[in-house]
Amino acid sequence: MAQLALYRKYRSQSFEDLIGQDHIVRTLQSALASGRIAQTFLFTGPRGTGKTSCARLLAKALNCENPPSNDCDHCRMITAGSHPDVIEMDAASDSGVEDVREKIVEVVSYAPMMGKYKVFIIDEVHDLSPKAFDALLKTIEEPPPHLVFILATTEFNKVPATIRSRCQKYEFHRASLKHISERLQHVCKLEEITAEPAAIAAIARMADGGFRDALTLLEQAILVSDGTISVDVVYDQLGLVSEQAVDELLLSIQSGDVPNVIAILEKVTRSGRDPRALLESMLHRLADLTRVIYQVQSDDSDATRDSAMYEMAARLGRPFLIGVRTSLAEAHKIIRDISLPRLWLESELIRLTTLKELSSKKADPVKTSPAASQVQPPVQAKQEPPRIPDQKVEDIVPVVEVATAEPTVTTNFGAAANDWQKLILALPLNPATGNPVLHKLKLASSSMIEDNGSTIKVAFDSQMDYNWFVDKPDRIKFLSDLLPKIGREGTTLEFVVEKKNESKLTESEAVELPVDGARLERIVRDVFNVPDNRDSDI
Repeated sequence: MAQLALYRKYRSQSFEDLIGQDHIVRTLQSALASGRIAQTFLFTGPRGTGKTSCARLLAKALNCENPPSNDCDHCRMITAGSHPDVIEMDAASDSGVEDVREKIVEVVSYAPMMGKYKVFIIDEVHDLSPKAFDALLKTIEEPPPHLVFILATTEFNKVPATIRSRCQKYEFHRASLKHISERLQHVCKLEEITAEPAAIAAIARMADGGFRDALTLLEQAILVSDGTISVDVVYDQLGLVSEQAVDELLLSIQSGDVPNVIAILEKVTRSGRDPRALLESMLHRLADLTRVIYQVQSDDSDATRDSAMYEMAARLGRPFLIGVRTSLAEAHKIIRDISLPRLWLESELIRLTTLKELSSKKADPVKTSPAASQVQPPVQAKQEPPRIPDQKVEDIVPVVEVATAEPTVTTNFGAAANDWQKLILALPLNPATGNPVLHKLKLASSSMIEDNGSTIKVAFDSQMDYNWFVDKPDRIKFLSDLLPKIGREGTTLEFVVEKKNESKLTESEAVELPVDGARLERIVRDVFNVPDNRDSDI
């Protein structure tokens, strides 16, 4: 006989046992005590937070013969799922209008067979079809006095407004790490299982606020443990990467150690970890380090663990944590569509490593070192085009060469390019939007073309991106305020538009093209420097 799953075995059997939802318990108990019971409830919140369990507890409270003991024939039958007046319906599988008519509309007029109320519990109600919602609407709007509806959903926005407006809404919250850890320890004690505190904490973090997920993960760890659940067992069973490995990887990225980054990634993948699992482990770790370094307090914080995390976060620094976390969050969205995720992730981590390596180097003394400012790349002398002997224009075979712009001579251009990269990497959260992505997106079409020590000249390929900065001077000032952070105090920014691969024509030439006759002859002479020794007018 199959063993009952832990999340079903330890389902809450009383309101006092419903952990982490005190605001809902207080409201429901107050309503029950006063006798002011609504006829339609809407329970909404993340999965595994107790919506269905609370619905059954409410059904018990409405039909209990000995309240609030929850110890009567009605309560026991509701717990076993055999009470004739408590009908549970899963809208994910019974979503059609015929299902609603058969199971609800056609039976609502009948009085309860045993209890005081006939209770309909509809789980995942958002999966009902539009026609099924229409069939349910009339019954919910004018229900018989003996009827109570309890609708549960994880996607509140998908429930039609006509249904929502006729319900009392109760919003379930994600459980805290403290509550989940206490629940897991309680279950381990009842199951006579020994678990390391670090293992319990790892399961609680991965449950993401859901009691059901936490108990499911604990059950998986129990199956593979030899009597004691260690943190290594949890990592192996759940396919996670240890915090030590993640910390080592982050330090290697910060120090620019590409070989060690590749070695750690290879070791992690050889142990059977999926590239996406590595990304998730890194994001979870970065989230914890970010909260600690910004001193975000929580009710479930552990002083010993927080102290160790703060030491690690201080070594990495706030700019590194924010920058890498943003990049990895973007990578996590992309990796699901990559055909070679391991190789792609390796390339992405190498890119981050080399970027941080560049940003960790000290800026070249462009302004402070006079000698450096005098060193300039050699400039080739401009060669005069060969003179063509006198001959008729008709005999000239025109050879059209693509004109290229002469390179701008700058002071220590390599260091200046590094400074521009540093400025982009140093972008913090935009105070206007709370997001650095928009500034970086607009700077994607830019490139540093000149640096004379006091001014950095930046060219944009896109007129729209250029206007985005110029129209709001505060946006340029936002970038200028970052210059002291990269060692460029007193430097100003100048933005220009320099569209590439665009022919430069005068207004008259653009209107009169194509040309012929004397005008064509004059243009050819100007382009090829053909001397005009004849007396004829052109």
